[in-house]
Amino acid sequence: MRFAVDTGGTFTDLVIEDEGHLSVHKSSTVPADPVQGILDAFEVAAAERGCSRRELLERGTMLVHGTTRGLNAVLTKKVARTAFLTTEGHPDILLLREGGRRDIFNQRQPYPEPYVPRSLTFEVPERIGAQGEVVRELDEEAVAGLAAALRRERVEAVAVCLLWSIANPAHELRVGELLRELLPDVPVTLSHQLNPCVREYRRGSATAIDASLKPLMTAYISGLQGRLREAGFAGRVLMVTSAGGALDAEDVAASPIHSLNSGPAMAPVAGRYFADLDTTASMAIVADTGGTSYDVSVVRNGRIPWTRESWIGEPFRGHMTGFPSVDVRSVGAGGGSIAWVDEGGLLHVGPQSAGADPGPVCYGRGGTSPTMTDACLVLGYLDPGYFLGGRSALDLEAAREAIRTRVGEPLGLDVLEAAGAVYRLATERMVGAIEEISGQKGIDVAQAVLVGGGGAAGFNTVAIARRLGCREVIVPVMGPALSAAGALISDLSRGFETTFRTTTEAFDFEGVNAVLADLAVRARDFIAGPGAGAVETSVEFSVEARYPSQVWELEVPMGAEGSLDGEGLERLEKAFHEVHRDAFAVDDPGSPIEFESWHVRARCRITDPVLPEAGTGDGVRREREIYLPGVGLTGAEVWRLESVPVGAELRGPAIVESATTTVVIDDGAVFTRRPSGTIHVVPGSGAATAPAADAGTGRGRN
Repeated sequence: MRFAVDTGGTFTDLVIEDEGHLSVHKSSTVPADPVQGILDAFEVAAAERGCSRRELLERGTMLVHGTTRGLNAVLTKKVARTAFLTTEGHPDILLLREGGRRDIFNQRQPYPEPYVPRSLTFEVPERIGAQGEVVRELDEEAVAGLAAALRRERVEAVAVCLLWSIANPAHELRVGELLRELLPDVPVTLSHQLNPCVREYRRGSATAIDASLKPLMTAYISGLQGRLREAGFAGRVLMVTSAGGALDAEDVAASPIHSLNSGPAMAPVAGRYFADLDTTASMAIVADTGGTSYDVSVVRNGRIPWTRESWIGEPFRGHMTGFPSVDVRSVGAGGGSIAWVDEGGLLHVGPQSAGADPGPVCYGRGGTSPTMTDACLVLGYLDPGYFLGGRSALDLEAAREAIRTRVGEPLGLDVLEAAGAVYRLATERMVGAIEEISGQKGIDVAQAVLVGGGGAAGFNTVAIARRLGCREVIVPVMGPALSAAGALISDLSRGFETTFRTTTEAFDFEGVNAVLADLAVRARDFIAGPGAGAVETSVEFSVEARYPSQVWELEVPMGAEGSLDGEGLERLEKAFHEVHRDAFAVDDPGSPIEFESWHVRARCRITDPVLPEAGTGDGVRREREIYLPGVGLTGAEVWRLESVPVGAELRGPAIVESATTTVVIDDGAVFTRRPSGTIHVVPGSGAATAPAADAGTGRGRN
């Protein structure tokens, strides 16, 4: 039995694979104690199975965990007091950053603060040159003095990023040795070991973020493993990484930066799997709607794109991780996003969220601000008595009153019109996120399948697809816990990188092949170590390259080829021109190419994915009145997911509900249930896309 757990801002999702069967379970996240939220999810699963939580956990052999613990700590600045050590004369690496502004004409924005303040930035007397030569010997006595200063400053973690340590790490290694000797209780991160890239800011930022997270994430992971053992789990614990794979929990504790954005990175993995399983589309837009955010990614021809432009917070004003991660765009629009009217009378949805505590007004936990979930309840999309399968009743009247007083009265709308306005605005914000990423990737959304994931996915997914013109929509049976499902089917993987510059004009075959051979050894060691016993393994090489005088590099896949000869270089040149043309719609086949850094990623498939199973469906359905913006009040068939007949062509308006999600099928849409349990929808066209002025007339078909 294997488990996957994704701790979100509102709910903790648990997916269990048991003898070829998959099941989804949810419980409220406990922000003050996330591990308790995980144990609560197991309590829910055990109750549904008629056994004790200990009995369930004792059967487990593996648990894969995704969490936003580290990300939230960085965003809220609740990280360790961290010092930054760098080469003397260069203390402004984190301050100067990299160029870029989103609002170029806004002169009132203050310059962003560095991740580590200058008061905790220390200069090390030493210097390594760009070719790895020692320009100035390391002053070890000065380092000892710095260690004493760090102790006086009550520093809890240290980040060391010396110039050109990627060319010669001798000084950085020695500084690390001295700090561990003089400050044995303070964790240290060395930049050349963590992120050996050329760009100084990215390397320095990654090092600082990683060091600052070590005390927190070490304690969290240790506490997680300890409490799971006490509760009965004796299996292997893996943590999801931002690169779309998984690592042993101990490895993530050693380099906790890998855990940033770990939850959102898994949704594309599951989305790709279900898009391949249930459609023939070559492109998929994967949307994961949680209680707090709406995360969007694109899968093209089976490839999940990644980026090094990963920012924590606002781009150019936040902090860059400097690590390759799955390219996911997020907006603050989810089931728990708060609806509010500003002083000018404009309606907003998010980015503030009611979270898990107190949650939406309808939860009855003290929340007073209406949310999208409250709006969907008022519109009739949710059954107040069937939320979480009936484990929690929703307060419809409290939701109506909150919508009426906080949205309806300020806007001069009745309750249904106000709830519809909240729903439509949230939908538009989600549409905007998809348009941004699809436009930048050159994706024709009309040719893509929209994969709806997350507990709140079903509210808006069909409306979003219709608004964008997507030809089809799927909401997988595992969709309510898409990230957790992705974690369960993800590979154990690790990437390694070495900087080695050369050009096509004077290509250094000997040097490059030596680098590739070393990377291959590191990949094989990973496969033989953490990946031992895997069902299938693979090694994939790539290189970052550019045309001369270009600022940014592009990643060029090399496949499993671990060496290069003349013919291999020709193929690599051709591949670079194709990648450049795909990214920028132009290439220059006659130009030389500069190669910057060489990469390898080892992947180990731990087990074969388990296909979801669905019964035939008994065809039992009910009917209730719902409100569709642009249509008004109308009767809709209400199906329990397990009752929808497999293969039958059904039409909206309809509601398909399960214990963990609700799918709203608009008027004019056609839907079927696939053998996997996936709800497949052809959005079609209908009155639901009519202008807002048509809403609230009360006229609808019954």
